[in-house]
Amino acid sequence: MSDDLVSKEYKRRYVGRRESMAYVLFDSSKSFHIDEFKQRFILDVVKIDLDLNAMMSMINGIWDVVNDSFLGVLIDKTHTRWGKFRPFMFMYSTFGCLLMCVYWAFPLFFGKDPTQASKIICWLALAMLQETVATLHSISETGLLASITPNPDDRVRMYTQAEVISSIWESIPQITMGLLIDLVNHNKFNVPIDSVYVTMGIVCSLSSALLGISLSIYSKERISKPMRKTNYREGMRTIFYSRPMLIMLFSEILNFSVGTATYEHNYYIDVLGSESYRNLITIPGAPLSFVSYAYINALRKKVPTKVLWILGQNIKDFAAVIIFAVGSVGGKAHGLYKSVGVMLPMLMARDILYKGTLSINKIIPKEIMTDALDFCEWKFGYRTEGVTLATKGMISKAFKNVINSFATSIMKHTGYSLNAGFGNQSDDAKYALFVMSVIMPAAGGLLSSIPKFFYDLSGEKKTRMYEELSVQRAIKSKEYKDAQDKIHNVES
Repeated sequence: MSDDLVSKEYKRRYVGRRESMAYVLFDSSKSFHIDEFKQRFILDVVKIDLDLNAMMSMINGIWDVVNDSFLGVLIDKTHTRWGKFRPFMFMYSTFGCLLMCVYWAFPLFFGKDPTQASKIICWLALAMLQETVATLHSISETGLLASITPNPDDRVRMYTQAEVISSIWESIPQITMGLLIDLVNHNKFNVPIDSVYVTMGIVCSLSSALLGISLSIYSKERISKPMRKTNYREGMRTIFYSRPMLIMLFSEILNFSVGTATYEHNYYIDVLGSESYRNLITIPGAPLSFVSYAYINALRKKVPTKVLWILGQNIKDFAAVIIFAVGSVGGKAHGLYKSVGVMLPMLMARDILYKGTLSINKIIPKEIMTDALDFCEWKFGYRTEGVTLATKGMISKAFKNVINSFATSIMKHTGYSLNAGFGNQSDDAKYALFVMSVIMPAAGGLLSSIPKFFYDLSGEKKTRMYEELSVQRAIKSKEYKDAQDKIHNVES
């Protein structure tokens, strides 16, 4: 019986072409935006005082932790004919899109005063609403991917297809936005920068919503969840008594780095003088990003998961340490970090290393997360994705929000000025941007690799887990069907 169940449940391919394409479109939607330019939007267009922005980030960070305390339970208590996660995915593509359109249209309603009270209050309220919807989306997406198929290889195949296909067009908004910013800054495009952000932001938000809505319509949740009460005691239990989840939690906590892409934009614009340099350095490594997906399945079979996890996520951090050391030569005033001729080749080399291992960086973390959720079911006998992910998020965010909320304040106190204009920041501010874009993310990334060495859910242990899960799920499914038949016979 066990062998038959394993063959039927564990090795079967569940996700068909239509569902795979829906996931491809959804995966594209997650990158089809200009969110990387949000901080430039605040600095150049919305004009919010950096200290006030830091305070709002702190408040929003606290709210982000608080809303996890009830949103996870809400998701676990959701039982509809659409399933447990799909309704929230649909809500994100609709109501979330509306919020993003309001976000990018914000300059149409308020002036440039950095301390205007009404602007600050509305900006904070909008940020808190967005954070709530984003939390629902994050938990629902991870839960849906963990339950879309009981076959782990089926999931990896779906992830790989999506990453390869969507990478063809998903970076178009960022490249276009970077080019438009350069044209405006260098007086080659006689259009207000406000109009560029508003137009690109709204167009990308609507396009992303149209791409993302497909998964909530065409996907299926194939791993059943019993009707049972959930609470955060269970969430804590599934984290602290689950080695994979605990390792992921500690890795996230130790990775204290601020948003890498956000501060890279600042470095390219305010120090090197052109956002398009960021696009230029990606050209040599671009073909490798496709090549990397050709070997991911072979590596998964031969190399331990923790080795791939560390390699994929940290190889660029080792390169960043070298870049920082070279860029710091000459000090703040005359440092090589200002030299386009020196920095671009080094940044290009780092990107080549990163693109060469892109498939590992994209696929393995997703696989580890869904495997960890399945591990909780294997060990405890039930699934509580909502409270498990929300509890993990609360703990991780509580540590990280304190550091991240002060990032913009750090910029101000190193001399960054909202009124300096393009290319006119002080040497102290420029060097601070270099530090924040290169060494801070690298330091957090390298520190986060320490817990990864203790990850062991791979090879024979992983195979045994999924074989036993297949049996457990089949037995539970049969028990549920027998109970329903019994109720039906009594009623008849």
